[in-house]
Amino acid sequence: MKVVFIGDIVGSIGRETVAAYLPRLKSKYKPDVVIANGENAAAGRGLTKSIYQELLFMGIDVVTMGNHTWDQKEILDFIDDEDFLIRPANFSSEAPGKGMTTISKNGVTLSVINLHGRTFLPPHDDPFAMSLELVEEARKLSPLIFVDFHAEATSEKIAMGWHLDGKVSVVVGTHTHVQTADSRILPEGTAYLTDAGMTGPYDGILGMKKEDVLYRFQTNMPTRFEVPKTGRAQLNGMFVEIDDRTGRALKIERIYINEDVPFQS
Repeated sequence: MKVVFIGDIVGSIGRETVAAYLPRLKSKYKPDVVIANGENAAAGRGLTKSIYQELLFMGIDVVTMGNHTWDQKEILDFIDDEDFLIRPANFSSEAPGKGMTTISKNGVTLSVINLHGRTFLPPHDDPFAMSLELVEEARKLSPLIFVDFHAEATSEKIAMGWHLDGKVSVVVGTHTHVQTADSRILPEGTAYLTDAGMTGPYDGILGMKKEDVLYRFQTNMPTRFEVPKTGRAQLNGMFVEIDDRTGRALKIERIYINEDVPFQS
């Protein structure tokens, strides 16, 4: 199975960039499944139903979330009804939605798991223990398992990679919006990348207007961060090929596109 993952989609620029490049990514990589983190897709904060449907229409199969899951309150009204929208599994058991979904393409089944880190982020249930519970459940259907670990600390993400090496096909980190250069296949066959990066404004700071962020750093005054509506864009993510029989990763390749690093077909 071939999978394309798109890093955190930020605002309208991020969505427009996905619409522009996803057809070309599909032509190049011929993925069976496209997964994207959508927790910043609605003006940088959360996800609305119309934007979720827009992402599906573009050709995204599964949307994962993170710490901004509940920022758009309307998600409470539809997350339980959507099969391919997942939020971190280690959120409270009282939270709506689910933390894992399963998708079958071309006769092959892939489970997608979303987890949330606890270092430098609000407290949640233990993602390491939760991951093992979900992996055990997923392996009853297929050895192909993809994990989006939405976390702040690189050490916590790397720890999750080693924790799940040989148990899942892929562990990819999201949340920090800066793509790391450490893509690899771990010894027991798990493809790993500390952070996939983001898809959205290229000339901002983590997807936000640089002027707002600079003002906060320089003055320590309260400032509302906003996503630029115009400007240059970037698309970050990765491509992974997985052995259909064993679930072991065969190939991992980072995807990094902007006007300085153009798309290579």
